Amino acid sequence: MAATATLMTWSGATAHADPASDFLDPKPNPPLYLPTPLGDPFFEPTAGFEATAPGTVLRTRGITVPGLAVPSATTQLLFRSTDSKNRPIAAATSVIVPTAEWTGGGPRPVVSYNIAIDSLGNACAPSAMLPKGTVAEEDSIESLLSRNFAVVVTDYQGPRQAYSAGLVSGHTVLDSLRAAVGRSELGLTASSPIGITGYSGGAIASGWAAQLAPSYAPELNIVGVAFGGPPTDYNILHKSLNGQIGSGLYLAASTGLAREYPELLRLYNANGLRLMQVNKDQCADILSYQGIFMLPIEALAKDQNSFTDPLIRQVIAENRMGASAPTTPIFIYQGLQDYWIPKEGAENLQNEWCAGGASVRLEEMPGDHSVVSGTGKPVAFAWLAERLTGTPAQPGCSTVVR
Repeated sequence: MAATATLMTWSGATAHADPASDFLDPKPNPPLYLPTPLGDPFFEPTAGFEATAPGTVLRTRGITVPGLAVPSATTQLLFRSTDSKNRPIAAATSVIVPTAEWTGGGPRPVVSYNIAIDSLGNACAPSAMLPKGTVAEEDSIESLLSRNFAVVVTDYQGPRQAYSAGLVSGHTVLDSLRAAVGRSELGLTASSPIGITGYSGGAIASGWAAQLAPSYAPELNIVGVAFGGPPTDYNILHKSLNGQIGSGLYLAASTGLAREYPELLRLYNANGLRLMQVNKDQCADILSYQGIFMLPIEALAKDQNSFTDPLIRQVIAENRMGASAPTTPIFIYQGLQDYWIPKEGAENLQNEWCAGGASVRLEEMPGDHSVVSGTGKPVAFAWLAERLTGTPAQPGCSTVVR
């Protein structure tokens, strides 16, 4: 999406017109590894959008989401946001508002629900999948709608589908909320209480939004952030995923980072560049199945010790969650037997944020990554609902092992 803006930000880099040559003799030419545009003009940024403020709505349209059990109206917004290097981008979000009147005190609450996109193709983004009725985690969206909350579902990976890139994910979530609460015709107001939530890949967007909000979007009325199974640090994931059964998503996440930081492309060997071309439009199911090959990223790098390269260390440091503390209450849930996303990441994050003065409750639950996705969400949603309806969180930090 927003392919024009993407190419402009990489000035001087143009796609080659010979796919066979690009595959047989791949070069580190960034546009070759970007997702194919959908061909839908809605996602193309309007002229001069770069000069507008983050959160500015560029386009709107109504859509129908098949299968939603809760009567509601859905509006898609194209809005101005910011990538990982503070450059303007256009991103999309879907705002789902129940048709039932909000009868609670104050304005209707808004929840940013961040689906685990975990994909590289534009067709895999929520804005493309919602109108088809194929979006993942629809049951979670319905659970929030059933509480009569408005739900904002954002393409937080940005126009390049930069899977795992923290800064762009946090920026787009916050700017989608700016765009949503600024639309009075949706029945939302600037004072609407806001919650943010997501699991696994969606926890990347949620956690980064939480820690960026104080400096990037302090005007938003965020009352709580709840997320689970957070991939917080590539140093941990390199041990648990690389060359393991989770290697398919690990390699895809590395591609996502290279889309935001194209200088990383010079570290890949020819096979690494070829795999990035093959995967550039793939969704999470195909990417995760590639884990059966247990391919380590070292096999795709020019240097077997590339993980220690100063450039990679810099990018990893920039995308490690925990550097700054949120000012809103935080709820984190984590599987005790989670091999893919070890509990070390959630525990370290709590320690760092608490040292910075944040209030963080960590609940560690029995089960692996998939089990706790199901058992933890109801607990997290109940906690978030209390914040959204005016019950303050217990201040300070606490840990519960169930």
